[in-house]
Amino acid sequence: MDKLFANLKIIVPEKIYVKDPESSDLGKRIVEHSIKLIDEAGFEAFTFKKLGLLIGSNESSIYRYFESKHKLLVYLSSWYWAWIEYQLVFETHSLNPIDKLKKAIEIIARRTKEDSKFSHINEVTLNKIIVNENSKSFLTKEVDQENKDGYFVIYKRIVHRLRDMIKDINPDYEFPSSLASTIIEGSLHQHFLKDHFKSITDCKTGVTPVHFYQNLVFNTLKS
Repeated sequence: MDKLFANLKIIVPEKIYVKDPESSDLGKRIVEHSIKLIDEAGFEAFTFKKLGLLIGSNESSIYRYFESKHKLLVYLSSWYWAWIEYQLVFETHSLNPIDKLKKAIEIIARRTKEDSKFSHINEVTLNKIIVNENSKSFLTKEVDQENKDGYFVIYKRIVHRLRDMIKDINPDYEFPSSLASTIIEGSLHQHFLKDHFKSITDCKTGVTPVHFYQNLVFNTLKS
C-alpha cells in the first residue's frame, strides 16, 4: 500500500488551470502559499497581489497558472476531493458492504491529518479551507457552465461512490444520491458549527460528525 501511495499523483481536471501547478516549483509554491493565505485572511480578502508578495513573484506569474482566484479555489477543492477519493478507494476496497460504508463516512467526515506524501500541501489547513470556503467554489453564476466543463467531476464521483455503497446495503432506499450528497456537505457544515456555533450542534468533544452521520445513515437505511 505504501509503495502505491509513494508514486501517487493527484489529478485535477485540466480546464481548471492554465498551466499545471504540479509541473514547476513556482506552481507548487503558488498552491502551498495560497492555502496558507486563504486560511489566514479568508477567501474574500485573498488576492493574487497578496500572494505574489508572499512568494516573491509577480502577480502576472500567478495568472500564468490560474485565470482567477475563483479558479484557484476550484483547483484546491478538486485536489482535496481527489485526495479523499484515493483514501476511499484504498481504505474500503476489501471491506464488506456495511463496514465499507462506515469507513467511507469516517473518511469523509473525520478531521484531516497531515499527509507527508505531499510536502507542498498541508492537508490539515486545506481541510479547514474546505470546511469554511468549499461552497464558494460552486455557488456562482457560472456553475452550470463549469459543471458542463467538468470542474466538479471528482466531487460528483465521490457522491456516486457513496450512493453505490448505500444501494449495496439497501437497494430499495429511494434517495441514495440525496443521502450521499448530504453526508458530504453536512459533515462540512457540522464541523463549521462545531467550531463556530456550538449551541446548534450536538457534535463536541467525544461526539464527532463521523458518529452523527454513521448513526443517521444506518438508522435511515433500516427503515
